[in-house]
Amino acid sequence: MHTGLAVSSEEKADRFYCDILGLEKSESRIIDRQIVRTLFGIDHELRMIHYQGGTVDFELFIQKGFKAPEKQIAHTCIKIADLPDIIARCRKAGIRVVEVTKNSGVITFISDYDGNLFELKA
Repeated sequence: MHTGLAVSSEEKADRFYCDILGLEKSESRIIDRQIVRTLFGIDHELRMIHYQGGTVDFELFIQKGFKAPEKQIAHTCIKIADLPDIIARCRKAGIRVVEVTKNSGVITFISDYDGNLFELKA
């Protein structure tokens, strides 16, 4: 299983998914224009790259100029082995970390460099 997301560049994807989340970059391929048009209504080919680790598999589509909506609810929740380390990496890289205390725990959200939103669980 995987989660498909759009990003604006491979460089930004590498910085976030490899350097911050610690995932491995794997399969990269071009998705044919006809398939992209049929599935997504976009009239050009797209490059797709997988970033994987443990049970996480992100299928990222490189779409120049992509930016997620500024205010969104849609997000992906991922389990993180060392949450404090990821939060520290995010802060060091200038990625906004939102933490909200709820009952006896903390809800943590971050976003990648293109605005895709993630909830992090320990």
